[in-house]
Amino acid sequence: MRMAQAVIATGLPATTRRARRSWRGWGFVGPFMAVFGLVFLAPIAYSLYLSLFRQQLVGGNAFVGIENYQRALGDAQLWAAFGRVALFLAVQVPIMLGIALLVALAIDGGRLYGASFFRISIFLPYAVPAVVATLMWGFMYGTRFGLVGNIEDALGVALPDPLAPDLVLASIGNIVTWEFVGYNMLIFYSALRVIPTTLYEAAEIDGAGPWRVITAIKLPAIRGAMVVATIFSIIGSFQLFNEPAILQNLAPNAITTHFTPNMYAYSLSFSGQQYNYSATVALIMGLLTMVVAYVVQLRGMRKEA
Repeated sequence: MRMAQAVIATGLPATTRRARRSWRGWGFVGPFMAVFGLVFLAPIAYSLYLSLFRQQLVGGNAFVGIENYQRALGDAQLWAAFGRVALFLAVQVPIMLGIALLVALAIDGGRLYGASFFRISIFLPYAVPAVVATLMWGFMYGTRFGLVGNIEDALGVALPDPLAPDLVLASIGNIVTWEFVGYNMLIFYSALRVIPTTLYEAAEIDGAGPWRVITAIKLPAIRGAMVVATIFSIIGSFQLFNEPAILQNLAPNAITTHFTPNMYAYSLSFSGQQYNYSATVALIMGLLTMVVAYVVQLRGMRKEA
């Protein structure tokens, strides 16, 4: 009976109308899916293809299966680079997010004089290109021509070299923190601004102090934003490339071609002409980054629930 009514009303069976509705939806998402497949899925598929071959002097490009992956598992340089960015992640990301959170809470508290100017000032370094920021900080780190060297000459003291092998990772962390504190601050501040004011009114009636408001209302309310910022920071840490690559000319003894996994993959591809193994390194790092980010997301969602 319903089928007959649908045919009478539209002249088409109900199944045909449902099919049209489904294809109409694909018409909206089709352009995005085409671009997504072209710029994201196709490069991954091509990298996977490259990782299964090896360029040989005799015989050309030969299929080797998983030999490149077996080589990567025993590659000391790759895992030393991975350990370096893991240490960078464990130290720099909490410091950066902690500073960003404190700044966001201070601005949102409404007791900071010149909050608008302070907010723009904190966010401004994010607008500076990473190359320019690294060059600027690299000049200040210089012991012979930069700020550190000028301070040594003026005061007659010997300061630690920020570009020494044991300090260069901390120096890079300082640059990245300077660049991205404002970005993360904006994420936290935007989340704080959408908290219902009724919660603050109820807390005031109950006699809650500022610290209690922060711990019981603000921090739980922005947990989702904190998880997002953490995931972005994790991905950025594993993608570390610009800062060490630019500082390498200033500190060639401290920053090697395998200082980070991305630098290692770049060196393999463009200096060593090992495109197949470079694709393997890139895929392994992409998989490790995805796993770490997914674990952080699951923990964040579990706590939020």
